[in-house]
Amino acid sequence: MLTYQDIKKNDAIKTYIKKADETLAALGYTEHSFAHVGKVSEIAKYILETLNYPQREIELAQIAGYMHDIGNIVNREEHAQSGAVMAFRILDQLGASPEENAIIISAIGNHDEGTAVPVNPIAAALILADKTDVRRSRVRNRDLSTFDIHDRVNYAVEESHVMINNDNTIFQLSLTIDTSISPVMDYFEIFLERMILCKKAANRLDMSFELVINSQKVL
Repeated sequence: MLTYQDIKKNDAIKTYIKKADETLAALGYTEHSFAHVGKVSEIAKYILETLNYPQREIELAQIAGYMHDIGNIVNREEHAQSGAVMAFRILDQLGASPEENAIIISAIGNHDEGTAVPVNPIAAALILADKTDVRRSRVRNRDLSTFDIHDRVNYAVEESHVMINNDNTIFQLSLTIDTSISPVMDYFEIFLERMILCKKAANRLDMSFELVINSQKVL
């Protein structure tokens, strides 16, 4: 069986992640490279591990998390779907079983706003992990005078934490935001669709979703 470590060591997959991030850099997007996909994989693992899912499903979620953004090398638009097609071919060549390949590509193909649906627990974990990766270090631009709203919102985040409560009923994203850089309303303007998607994903895992900003529950 393919392992998460097999995927991380694969030179072709590394190249696609690197080149996809270079494409997004040219388009002015935030970091989508190894830091992002590694964090998404770890959060997806944390979610399913905490909820006592089988180890193999946890590993499939990590694989999906690591490969979820390779479609950006084709185009930012519909990158979830193109990434799923790319992942299918790669995983098939690496010997993934049709069943596990199907689970991974359905999660990848359903992770982005507009077309995303938490069709299975792995897709739900991927959505939550991806959409809650908000942090200052993802902003490439360091000239505050030229920030657009996306730069401001991400750069304003001083701390970001996700946690599941003790009885596994609440998934919480907690942010500390410097409101002198970006007011809370800007965050909602940019990320409301993502937060609604997180709510659906949490519900798929029999949890509710909470957003806490500067110690105040806002969703």
